[in-house]
Amino acid sequence: MKRITTAVAIALSTLALSASAMTPIKDAELSAVTGQDGVSIGANLNVKVESFVYTDTDAVDANGLGGGSVSFNGIKVNGLIAATIDILSRNSFLQAAGAAGVTNPGTFYNPATGGDVVQIAIPADVQVAAGKLLNISVDAIKMGGSNASYGSMAMNQLDLRGTQVWIWAH
Repeated sequence: MKRITTAVAIALSTLALSASAMTPIKDAELSAVTGQDGVSIGANLNVKVESFVYTDTDAVDANGLGGGSVSFNGIKVNGLIAATIDILSRNSFLQAAGAAGVTNPGTFYNPATGGDVVQIAIPADVQVAAGKLLNISVDAIKMGGSNASYGSMAMNQLDLRGTQVWIWAH
């Protein structure tokens, strides 16, 4: 019986200690708490598009012929992309937008009524191995319904470091 009483006393004292660790924190105390914020995202992109077709329907002659189209076939985007996600206050956003060269962010974001802003940024200092930046290629460029190709194209080592995107509600 004494063992049970001792075990119950230990359990109750442990419960009391854990309950004291869960006392509410006032807003003023919570505002003094600091820590790491934001989310980081890294991705190795591997995007494939079968084709992109542009058709000109305006250039039709008197016989109803013409127009024409060009198709880009076998489109691929691959490489490394890393991003961070942070929540910016209204003032921090306006400062960041100005530093990024946005001349008047108030034309699309109303600082009087706007709230916090989500910033997605590709860090300028992210270290990438050679050949791991974005690469974009098109296997074939064809005119109309022809199977003959004008050739292919590629954009290699597309560097998006330093790019920022902002999102907010309105």
